[in-house]
Amino acid sequence: MRIAGDAKVQNYRIHFAYDGTAYHGFQIQKNALTVQQVLEEALQQLFEQNIRLEGAGRTDAGVHAREQVASFYASPRIPVERLPYALNGLLPPDIVVYEAASAEPGFSARKDARAKLYTYTIDNGLFPDVFFRLYAWHLRKPLKVEAMDAAAAHLQGQHDFKAFQSSNSDTGGTVRTLFQLSVSRLPGSRVVLSYEGDGFLYKMVRNITGTLVEVGLGKREPPAVKKILESKDRRWAGVAAPPHGLCLERVYYR
Repeated sequence: MRIAGDAKVQNYRIHFAYDGTAYHGFQIQKNALTVQQVLEEALQQLFEQNIRLEGAGRTDAGVHAREQVASFYASPRIPVERLPYALNGLLPPDIVVYEAASAEPGFSARKDARAKLYTYTIDNGLFPDVFFRLYAWHLRKPLKVEAMDAAAAHLQGQHDFKAFQSSNSDTGGTVRTLFQLSVSRLPGSRVVLSYEGDGFLYKMVRNITGTLVEVGLGKREPPAVKKILESKDRRWAGVAAPPHGLCLERVYYR
């Protein structure tokens, strides 16, 4: 049913957001509840057939998405403009589909993605903001944001990011391009790290964030980040930032 040239199926593209607190990541797993599983169950109920989503990217347990994109093939039995309404009537309130469209045969939400934008939010107030407890990492000690931003500049561009890859991950390559990486303080107590790149290794954003936080706390100087990058050794980098501050903000296509 997923053959692109089959006239009996339509390739669909959906855009959706989710609060990842209750889920063990996006990608379907055998023994844990995931966003993909919940979405596929709703789609199968609507289309009355087996459906497998292809997501633009994976997110870890507890990580959120303001815009995630997925594609799937199904018989065109539901008008595409009604699909978000029909799906949201079946989905829990922490997953919302806000756009659906017919996609060209062969379109892949994962393979055709050109870039992704992630943000990591830190609550840098003296006391934690109760309304951001699920969406920001609380750090009470003031961060030196200018130093963090200076360190982040060493990571922009195309590099081998092996030093910031989770040590137990398996991938075919570790070279990625960060088009933009910046650290800024918003009005109030929040510090936001913004990552835009052509792809990200497993826990790469969280590992970089943890390292930049050490710079912000004065435990490392900004040039040390370049040496960590060049070492290609995960042991040199900082600990991974907790997942709940991370959010997939946007997926870019050509």
